[in-house]
This record gives sequence, structure tokens and C-alpha cells, in this order.
Amino acid sequence: MTTTNALVVTAEPGVPFVSSVREFEAPVADVFRAYVDPDLVVQWLGPRDLSMEIDAWDARTGGSWAFTHIDAEGNRYGFRGVFHDVTENSSIVQTFEFDGFPGHVSLERLEFIDLGGRTRIVNHTAFQSQQDRDGMVASGMERGVREGYERLEELLGITG
Repeated sequence: MTTTNALVVTAEPGVPFVSSVREFEAPVADVFRAYVDPDLVVQWLGPRDLSMEIDAWDARTGGSWAFTHIDAEGNRYGFRGVFHDVTENSSIVQTFEFDGFPGHVSLERLEFIDLGGRTRIVNHTAFQSQQDRDGMVASGMERGVREGYERLEELLGITG
């Protein structure tokens, strides 16, 4: 698939933040729904080579989420967090924690910007330390986000 809406990831040296921007040729309501409906989330979130099981997905202010990615060998990677603020078609603020590195929680703010039939997602993630941020970047985060967004395009019926 070829896309004109390239993912841009920024991880400036010396600050514990990662930002990403990605546009989609789909209405904001459709893109937002793909983030909050667990039946849709399981179809696109994460790298192509991992399957997903959702343990909890209560996408409302004060709700929580938990899922497990599973690789071809059956290894399981759990993730969890809390939805701190969910504003329909506008933004999601949530925590993110990898079960394999407990206690290292990041805070994400996703903005869904309506571009008149198109949508821009701006994600800003704050980590507790520079070391946590650098570890996340080194873990292959960018590949997972890129492949997930490609899968989201496919789910939304976008051909590129």
C-alpha cells in the first residue's frame, strides 16, 4: 500500500517526549470510533506480525484498558492504562504501561483534528524519564505505530 499521509515521529534529544502526526483520508468520527470501539481496535492497533486479545476496553473518562499482543511463537506482551479524558471526536488522554516494565507509565494525549472529511491525529507522549523515552523509542515503537496506522487505513477502506 502506498500512502501520501506519512507518519512523522519526533523524539528530540534531551527531552522525555515523543510526538507523532498522521493524516487519514477519512472523517474524524470514523477515525475516533476506530480508537474507542474494541471490535475495531483489535483489528488495527500494533504491528502486523502480532495478534491482539483485548482484556478490557472501557473508552470513557475514568475507564481503563488492557490488551495483550501475541507473536507467532506464542509469546505474550501485556499493556494497560486508564482513560483520563475521552472527548468524542476531539481527544483522548490516557496512560500507557507495558506489563514487562511495570511502574514506567507514560501519559498520552491524542488529538483528532477535523480537516473537512480528512483527519489529522496528533499524539504527544510524556515519559517519566529520558531513559524511559529512549527505551520506548529503541523498542521498535515507530514500526508498531506505522504498521498500526497502515492497518487502520485498511480498516477504514482507504486505498492510499
